Amino acid sequence: MAPWKLPLIVAAIAVPIVVAFYLGGPGVGVAVGAAAAVALLVAAARQRPRGPIVPPPAEDLRRHVLLVVTGPVEGPAAVRRMVGEARLDDPEDDSEVLVLAPANIRFLDRWASDVESARQAAQRTLVVTVAALARAGIAAEARVGDEDVVQAVEDELRSFPATDVVLVSSGAGEDGDNAAAAAELEPRLGVAFRHLVISSPDR
Repeated sequence: MAPWKLPLIVAAIAVPIVVAFYLGGPGVGVAVGAAAAVALLVAAARQRPRGPIVPPPAEDLRRHVLLVVTGPVEGPAAVRRMVGEARLDDPEDDSEVLVLAPANIRFLDRWASDVESARQAAQRTLVVTVAALARAGIAAEARVGDEDVVQAVEDELRSFPATDVVLVSSGAGEDGDNAAAAAELEPRLGVAFRHLVISSPDR
């Protein structure tokens, strides 16, 4: 979670309680506070333990590379760096490649239940990145994932037998979130993991 989200979450909980006390009196205020407490307990109970992330075994001896991109990778230099980091630059390589783009849902969009625009943006990221890989001679499949990078990887590795995971971030206002995601993924993944930061001009 981005650091700026926590104060907004606290405000979203506290403000309705204060308003309820002010407008409805103690009875309404206590009721709203109790409802907020129950919601917090339910959310906490739904959090899953952060254990190891182990993909299923592969049915062949090929490498299976999961490229997690948080923004479109299109420029030739950026594509070369990504391909090199994933060790896909051997013309004889027959690795299976899957590109995963988390749906970056903005905080206000989540409150408004507007997730479609985030999924469309992730799909555009996939189209651009997969096309750039195709121009480099690399065939790849594509998938939209959860907004949380770690959760997206964990979900995908329930079915994709990854031998390598590469997180590719643009470095454009994403450094904090992606660095935190990388720091959590590295010790939890049971496969090779690398984090590549590509600056915006290089994209």
